[in-house]
Amino acid sequence: MGNINPFHLAIPVNDLEKARTFYRDVLGCEEGRSSEHWVDFNFFGHQLVIHYKEPSETKPAATNPVDGKDVPIPHFGVVLDWNVFQKFSDELESKQVSFVIEPYIRFEGQAGEQATMFFKDPSGNALEFKSFKNMDQLFAK
Repeated sequence: MGNINPFHLAIPVNDLEKARTFYRDVLGCEEGRSSEHWVDFNFFGHQLVIHYKEPSETKPAATNPVDGKDVPIPHFGVVLDWNVFQKFSDELESKQVSFVIEPYIRFEGQAGEQATMFFKDPSGNALEFKSFKNMDQLFAK
């Protein structure tokens, strides 16, 4: 894949302090610049910015079936090294993170086999972290 540049993603949160605590203390992201309305984080080498947005009417969560599980839509996350994924998922479990989809092996024995897990931040933004034993499988058909 060559050298990959960091992505930038800005997401809405309805409680800046709860979200700040989650990304900093639960996920272990280093905090960068901030104001009273937003906070930058080093999200596994990428730039994630949480922006305060007034709570609005909630719509039913959308999902899509993948490998027999209801995957939340939209979602975002990072592909981690295999050993990092295992350690990170253990840390999340010890911090009693409530998983939407608990860590498991998806597409086992098939093209694109991967470890994956889903959970939500305090504002309901869905995150997926995944890992491949063989990174060549990332875009396998």
